[in-house]
Amino acid sequence: MDNEQITKVLSGSIDFTSNIDKELFIKMGVKRGLRNEDHSGVLAGLTRVGDVVGFERQDDGSLKPVPGKLFYRGLDVEELVRGIQSENRLGFEETVFLLLSGRLPTKEELEASSKLIAHTMPLNHTATMNILSLQGKNIMNILARSVLELYIYDENPDDISPDNLIRQSINLIAKFPTIIAYAYQVLRHDTLGRSLHVRPPLENCSVAENFLFMMKGRDSYTELDVKILDLALILHAEHGGGNNSTFSVRVTSSTETDTYSAIAAGIGSLKGPLHGGANIKVQGMFDDMKKHVSNWKDTDQVDDYLRKIMNKEAFDRTGLIYGIGHAVYTVSDPRAILLKEMARDLAKEKGREDEFEFMELVEERATHVFLETKKRHAKGNVCINVDFYSGFVYDAIGLPSDVFTPLFAMARIVGWSAHRIEEMNFASKRLIRPAYKNVREKQDFIPLNQRTV
Repeated sequence: MDNEQITKVLSGSIDFTSNIDKELFIKMGVKRGLRNEDHSGVLAGLTRVGDVVGFERQDDGSLKPVPGKLFYRGLDVEELVRGIQSENRLGFEETVFLLLSGRLPTKEELEASSKLIAHTMPLNHTATMNILSLQGKNIMNILARSVLELYIYDENPDDISPDNLIRQSINLIAKFPTIIAYAYQVLRHDTLGRSLHVRPPLENCSVAENFLFMMKGRDSYTELDVKILDLALILHAEHGGGNNSTFSVRVTSSTETDTYSAIAAGIGSLKGPLHGGANIKVQGMFDDMKKHVSNWKDTDQVDDYLRKIMNKEAFDRTGLIYGIGHAVYTVSDPRAILLKEMARDLAKEKGREDEFEFMELVEERATHVFLETKKRHAKGNVCINVDFYSGFVYDAIGLPSDVFTPLFAMARIVGWSAHRIEEMNFASKRLIRPAYKNVREKQDFIPLNQRTV
């Protein structure tokens, strides 16, 4: 047999070897996807970092859907954002301090920690040249390889003391924007033949402004661009210990491996289209709808096309309306509400108000069509999630889709770091090791010359 034939033999066995009857999960009481029957997550750990609230437990034990809330260290994110906005300033650096320390910083602490992040953003010459030499067409893959590369430049990479964990966390939080921007410049150069622009980050600038500067250059972004990117980073910084990438970081960290390996695991998880790639899918879906819906104000046309999407007759034929639905939020996603408010202002600034109004109509009709078609929940609640408007926001401020998911990582590295630190400092540590029940029937050994297919 040649290579292609033996590969076909092995791949042809997958349907049999990987097919497990869904009824067995019910019969044996196994929670598929670590989800309960009511779609809530199976309780797998305790945390003091973030909290995601979409339900309230009733006296009879049932769950009642409620407007979504997101808490960072016990502080309502909406309250955090409103407070920062009322003072007309940026807030991602403050969010970093809050998530790492557990409290809001004083003015002096905020100035010092912001300065530390800004001064830690530049890469040394060797690291820069190594990143610029990395080949590939996916920035998340380049980011993961770059993070593993940073292990080499750390004098104490395996030290898991609290001081060193904080140092490593700040280093990665500061370096992510630079790595992502440089990786995009390489991708742009290699695939489009464009000039290679490697801009060192500016001193004493915010993470949001520095990223836009490194991506686009000076005078290529507005004050509102910086503010809304800063907001997006705040809203994506943390989302509880149960989201896939954070759980991946915690599982990996429970082995007491180094920070760079644990964070690379989170990047690998977030890279998956079912987790971090949803905003790209939303943007692609809207681009497709704008081509096929001739009247953006016609409710019937919008409904008809959404039904085609649900029936796997349009867009990518998966039957999914991207940006609709969430594992926890059913009434509302607080992140989507906050991002949508500023996205409206952005649409006005960029002259894209018609497009924004079309998105609002799709939002209204998508939830209706989804429930009409699926009828999956007796409670009848579904809402848009933060991905619904984030793709539009990134596109409107002039960022390419190649960096949409890396932007998610650029924010979530804060939550990953906080959860890793917590995992490494539990009073009673324990390796995370869930159990899997084997349901394959036994087979007997057959001598080689007696075997047949």
